[in-house]
Amino acid sequence: MNATQSAYRRRIIAVLAHIQDNLDAPLNLEGLARVAGFSPFHFHRIFLGMTGETVGAHIRRLRLSRAAYRLEFTGLRVTEVALEAGYEAPEAFSRAFKTQFGESPTLFRELSRQRRKEMLTRFFPFPEELLLDTTTPGEPMDVTIIRKGPIRVACARATGPYMLAAQKAWDALCAWAGPKGLLHPGAMFIGIGYDDPGSTPQDLLRYDACVSVGPDVAADGDVSIMEIPGGEFAVTVFKGPYTGLEAAYAQLYGQWLPASGREPDMRPGYEVYLNDPASTPPEELLTEINMPLLPR
Repeated sequence: MNATQSAYRRRIIAVLAHIQDNLDAPLNLEGLARVAGFSPFHFHRIFLGMTGETVGAHIRRLRLSRAAYRLEFTGLRVTEVALEAGYEAPEAFSRAFKTQFGESPTLFRELSRQRRKEMLTRFFPFPEELLLDTTTPGEPMDVTIIRKGPIRVACARATGPYMLAAQKAWDALCAWAGPKGLLHPGAMFIGIGYDDPGSTPQDLLRYDACVSVGPDVAADGDVSIMEIPGGEFAVTVFKGPYTGLEAAYAQLYGQWLPASGREPDMRPGYEVYLNDPASTPPEELLTEINMPLLPR
């Protein structure tokens, strides 16, 4: 394990310890990102890649684990335990609790306390034990650091769940760009997702569908013109359906990045779609992931 990997582990362990020590406090992505010293945009992917779960899922799991402890070892009513765990509706608490433990809160309380004591010792391990072992050699990720120039693009934005927002944004952009002859073979087709789907409401996720354009193309209606900044990028090409991109990001941020000795830039990265999803089988789709890096 090199110095950068150790540093990344220390930063995520600090977040895990902070969460365990502050389960009663509001825990949001921005605050936890500050504890780790990463931007919120990159932090959620690093956390997912290094722990195997999203920030929100991790917090919910620990709060439900503490609720189990309360049910077993205190006389609090189920409704009080539910409120403490962040659930205003007892029915929602019961569903979430049963999903995690396989039993309703009431049944859980009725079962043998000795059996529960043995189980509860595993609920709050040391933070170090929650990190995935990313030092074990596995399938290597082919990543190249490339210095790229800025790209002038025309963009159409849509909001909502990323797969739906992307389709809506591309439909709008293609309807505008097609008649203008901008969808030619030399154009770059780029997607930019701005928000963490694990912490942002699905209907507020922002996605830009972009096509590279020359200096003579101007904004028009709902289509804007912007410049994607240049700089150094960690670049990898993912082959497969777009639904597999999140796993590729988890490997890039959770395994390659800590071992690389580099830090991500604050701005979002972008994806370049190298073939046409309308005529390419999903397993043959090629997506170039570009993660911006801070200068050395």
